[in-house]
Amino acid sequence: MPIIIRLDRVLADKKMKLNELADKAGISNVNLSNLKTGKVKAIRFSTLEAICEILDCQPGDILEFVPADSDSFEIE
Repeated sequence: MPIIIRLDRVLADKKMKLNELADKAGISNVNLSNLKTGKVKAIRFSTLEAICEILDCQPGDILEFVPADSDSFEIE
């Protein structure tokens, strides 16, 4: 997957537990855990906004784009 979730790193930098973020954001612990482990296919902007506001970070601190291996694409 070319999008990597870095929520665990941001939480560690802010010295915050996932449960605390879930309580403050009003998001279920299960949903945040799935996000943290990369088991989700999408995220709502309102969820991303709440996480960024609470963690005082930017979306790019949480989401990272890693391009696919350039050898796997054929350009004609």
